[in-house]
Amino acid sequence: MKTILLFTISILFSITSFSQNVLNEGDSPNLSNLEQSIKNQGGGVYYKENNRNRVLRGINPETKKYETTYPHVREADVMWSTTIWREIDLREKMNQPLYYPIRISPEPQNTDNPLGYHDESGLLKDRRSLIDVIMTSVLNGDPSRNLPPLPCYGNARVDDEFKQRMTMEELENLYASVDTNYFYDDEREQEDFAIDKTGFNRNEVTKYLVKEEWFFDKQRSVMDVRIIGICPMKEVYDDGEYMGEAKIFWLYFPEARPYLAGWEVFNHQNNNASRMTYDDLFMMRYFNSTIVKEANPYDREINKYKQGLDALLEAENIKNKIFNLEMDLWEY
Repeated sequence: MKTILLFTISILFSITSFSQNVLNEGDSPNLSNLEQSIKNQGGGVYYKENNRNRVLRGINPETKKYETTYPHVREADVMWSTTIWREIDLREKMNQPLYYPIRISPEPQNTDNPLGYHDESGLLKDRRSLIDVIMTSVLNGDPSRNLPPLPCYGNARVDDEFKQRMTMEELENLYASVDTNYFYDDEREQEDFAIDKTGFNRNEVTKYLVKEEWFFDKQRSVMDVRIIGICPMKEVYDDGEYMGEAKIFWLYFPEARPYLAGWEVFNHQNNNASRMTYDDLFMMRYFNSTIVKEANPYDREINKYKQGLDALLEAENIKNKIFNLEMDLWEY
């Protein structure tokens, strides 16, 4: 009886201690610490422990550095390798978790902020689109883990070898939209023009270009693949006419992994309790893509010598060649 009494008193003491409110600005005096924490995370039924930190698999909590590394590969163990460029179209159903949720407000038409969205207050707390994660990392880094701004490299139109880091001024000059509006000046009695500089609309990023290397490691006896870089591509319009996509900048994937590991992506099975991070998604290759280029002596893309259906068949032939190469290395 005495043991039961002590046990009951300890439970009541724990509950009383836990429910004491230490109010911060914006907190409600009618909520317990637990209820306030759930509210701060956007509401819900249960509390997600450590919120963002719980998804940072591979992050050392003391140094806050990403310590999940690839298996070691010696040059002497690589029997064969090739470089592949593939395109991820966010309009395909499997890739839509990379595009949504889209940012609706505030509008990116801001002359003082051509890159748009320095204010992150309107974004969802538990997940973001891939371009929001990338641009937030490029502009601000991750202050919660003392990570500096993520380096981006260009000129992205011709360089995918990460040679020169782009400055913020180069980003603004290259990828902010500039419109020239002509009007008649009544005072000067002549035609004049004004330059209207609008912001970078992240919702126009509908494709990503991925550079990866396929290789056969004889030490582990596996055909493996490593993503080398990622390049967002935005839609380009001229007088309202769609002109295709333009490359924005390249990210070196090993540098981007700590930032991608900090954000969850929506689960295809509609199971919010079992989400993966963007790093998990790319490492486990939960995306659909089309090969647009393989390393070749002419350094040309498939669309330079194949068009339409022939280009898709050529991409499929390259994929089958890699698959058959691995199968041909084995005897049964």
